[in-house]
Formats: sequence, structure tokens, C-alpha cells
Amino acid sequence: MEEHKTNLKLLPDNSQRLSNLCGRLNEHIKIIEHALSLNVQQRGNMFYLSGSEIAVKDGCQILESLYKLTESEKLIHPQMVHLTIHEIRQPQIKDTNTASNQSSEGIALIKTSKTSVKPRGVHQRKYVENIRKNDISFGIGPAGTGKTYLAVACAVEALMSGNVNRILLVRPAVEAGEKLGFLPGDLTQKIDPYLRPLYDALYEMLGFEKVGKLIERNIIEVAPLAFMRGRTLNHSFIILDESQNTTSSQMKMFLTRIGFGSTAVITGDVTQIDLPKGTRSGLVQVSKILSNISEIGFTYFCAKDVVRHRLVQRIVEAYDEFDQKTVSKINNKDSSQINERDS
Repeated sequence: MEEHKTNLKLLPDNSQRLSNLCGRLNEHIKIIEHALSLNVQQRGNMFYLSGSEIAVKDGCQILESLYKLTESEKLIHPQMVHLTIHEIRQPQIKDTNTASNQSSEGIALIKTSKTSVKPRGVHQRKYVENIRKNDISFGIGPAGTGKTYLAVACAVEALMSGNVNRILLVRPAVEAGEKLGFLPGDLTQKIDPYLRPLYDALYEMLGFEKVGKLIERNIIEVAPLAFMRGRTLNHSFIILDESQNTTSSQMKMFLTRIGFGSTAVITGDVTQIDLPKGTRSGLVQVSKILSNISEIGFTYFCAKDVVRHRLVQRIVEAYDEFDQKTVSKINNKDSSQINERDS
């Protein structure tokens, strides 16, 4: 492969910002080099990049984006570098109309009291738009695509703006491994570990003390799905997380709890169902039943949308490939058996 070289000059020449960009012991530069199979040399505010044509082009965009971040961020951390690499390298989010793309990113920005959350990529932006536009939205896809985090961010934004009066976080108490009865403590202590990802997102956006106070005042409520029966929820933002572990009847029960002025977001990963063998997932069924209702938003994420550690995306892709091969083998086996019977 032909090697391309280019020089990139970052302005203004600010040693503190450049140090922030490169990271401790050039940690951030090493992340970029490894992710893009690129060689990056730096002297002051001049960067010398060599590698494939696309790697050099992406590397320049990543360095420019991160340097722009140093203007407002006191400290760039590795997660920001990984997210920027992910965003630049996704072909579907490279919009030929740059002004239009920047405009849509600004509209999609979610503002909370502690931080602002920027959706990354086409699917995340579509997901946020669906949540804001529809009373009921589904986010379906593999782990690490930001489904739960963005839903919590939208919930906090809606609460702060006065669009809803409370946030309700719901999860089916079904997991791989031990059942609730084996866990020590009262009901709250049993349920808390299952809702930890939701709590973590809330703490990041509102702060630990504020979340505690809102829970005490019942403005933020956490509940197992089984406790939803018989309730009608008005002027609330309701998040049903890990919904692949709902049964068909539980999904129907949850969807019929939604009252006036409420928004519901249902997230799940249909490749990680922990229901007992033979039990059909409510998420798998509902995506077929409600797909033709225009007022309900569906966003489907894929492996390329994963924004966690770079290996997570490769793991998801490897499992997808394995599943496809398994299905293909089963289909071929069934076909051969049918042909044998016919002959």
C-alpha cells in the first residue's frame, strides 16, 4: 500500500493546549496511531503524519477536532480521544453538507446541569430526535451504543426544562446468573445492582447529592417492572432498560401504563436475552407488532455504533458473524434433510 505523508499545523501555537492534546507521555497520540495504523511525529504545533491515504486524512481531522476541544476542556482524557476517532471514522456520519451537519449536531446536543451530551453518529442523533419527537421510542442494538446513557440524558433535560414532573427508571429483574431471592438485603438493596448503569448516568449529569435528594422527594423513582401493573403515569419520563428480558405480557403491560404528557423510552439488545428457555422476548415481538405506527420511533444500532473500548466493537462483530454462520449451518442442514426425505 502506498504511503502518504502530510504536515498539519495547529493554530494558535499554545503549549498548554498542545500538551493537553497529546496527553501524558503522548498517550493520546499513541491511541490515534494504533487505531489508524498511522505514524505521527510532533514538533511544537507541527504534526507530521504518514500512513495510508485515508488514515492520514482521518488523522488530520481527529487532531483538529481534539485541538478544538482543548479550547473549552481543561483536560482531554482517553475516552474523548476514542469517541472522536469513532466519530471521524464512521463513513455514514461524514456529511458532504458540512454546514447542515454542524447544524443538526447543535440541535441534537443534550444539555444537563453538569454536562452537555453530544450524540455521536447518525443513529445516535436519530435516536435523540425520535425521543424528543415521539411519546414512545425504542432503542435496539448491542451493548456500548449509548442507548441507556442518551435516554437518561434526555430524561434529565426534560425534567430540568419542566416538560415532565418526574423520571421513572424501570428494569425487569431478570439477569444471567442468580435470581433476586439469592441476593441479601431488602427489596431496594436487591434491585439497586440491576439499576446501577442508570444511577451512574444520573450521577454524572446531576451530581450525587442532587440525585439523592430527587430520589428522596420521589421525583426520580426506580422500580422493578413487576411493580408497574395497575399504575398510570402522567407527565413522566419513563425509561425501560434491558427490555429484551421482558415477556410479551410484561411489554404490553408497560406500554399501556403511559399517561398524558409522558415520554417512554424502551432500550434493549435482542442478542442478550436472559429469559428462561422457550420464553419469547417482548422486545422481539413488539418491534414487529408496532413497527407500522408512525408515532412510535424505532432506532436500530449496529456494531459500528459501539462507543466503548475499541475491542467491544470487534467482539460484537465477531459474535454477529458467528451467529450468522450458525444460522446458515442450521438452514443448510434442514434443507439437506428435506431433500433426503423427498428422494
